[in-house]
Amino acid sequence: MGADDETTRAGNRTAPLAPLPDHRNAATPWWQELWRRHAHITTPLRQRGLECDIEFGLSAYIVRVSLPDDSYLIISPPQEPPSDRPPGSPEGWIATREHPDDQALFEVVYDSASSADPGAPQRPEARHGGNVQPLIETIDHRLAQLGLLPNPVASAGGRSALPATPTLHAPEVPDVPDSAGRASVYVYVYGDALRALTDRLNGAESHAEAAAFLHQILEPSDGLLAQLGEFFEAAREKAKEAEEDDGFDLSYDLADAAAEIRNLGEVLHVAEDRMRALTPLMPAPRLTSTPGRPPSLPPRALPAALPRHTR
Repeated sequence: MGADDETTRAGNRTAPLAPLPDHRNAATPWWQELWRRHAHITTPLRQRGLECDIEFGLSAYIVRVSLPDDSYLIISPPQEPPSDRPPGSPEGWIATREHPDDQALFEVVYDSASSADPGAPQRPEARHGGNVQPLIETIDHRLAQLGLLPNPVASAGGRSALPATPTLHAPEVPDVPDSAGRASVYVYVYGDALRALTDRLNGAESHAEAAAFLHQILEPSDGLLAQLGEFFEAAREKAKEAEEDDGFDLSYDLADAAAEIRNLGEVLHVAEDRMRALTPLMPAPRLTSTPGRPPSLPPRALPAALPRHTR
């Protein structure tokens, strides 16, 4: 887990992250694993000055967010019926605002979980499913309305938003009349853009900078993986237009490819936050030696292994 003096850029100033939880469970491997699995929620909220903790709800783990007016947010997967997905990666999120002394202060801020009742109306955010970015943006907007956002992260449109990351745009694809030539240009253009991103990642001077480049790939709405999934979905629909057996077979293969890409995005959804939280290795101390005697290196402590968790 990162140190308490982690900082994030908010507007033109540097704001500290809200402190980490301070209780006996916070030092245990199982709780630290839960914290890691929810870092894609807790990190952006801590960047906004909001203290977060992980607790057990009715049937699954939840994120509890303390607010300045002594109310709090509960961000959870579906509890009734319980989700069968791993912690931190449910099929949808529910965020409510509550107050320990005022039962009338209860508000559903966000709900992207599908209703178990097929006849019940779906909330607009249900289309986002387990995507975290719309959840954070909605919480941002509501808390800003209530004046309960300690460190707003401003966007160009005036609404608070996730911290910006450097964007690498693919060069414009030229029009080529020959279909074979056009295909080769497409491969070159987008392959070249990804190679350039890889080169910039290799040259990153900090883990925070490396995390920003990971964001280009893993951002759940506009990142490369998300858009690649959309690409294969579009290719699937195009194959079905042929109304031939091979077209339908191809559409199934393309649908499987889109599903595997989306699954990869779910598996790696906290990789950006984990990269950002890494601490650079300190350079090895310069050791002196006497003639005829090789210098002895200090023993290196092995990191404690966390227990494996099945998905």
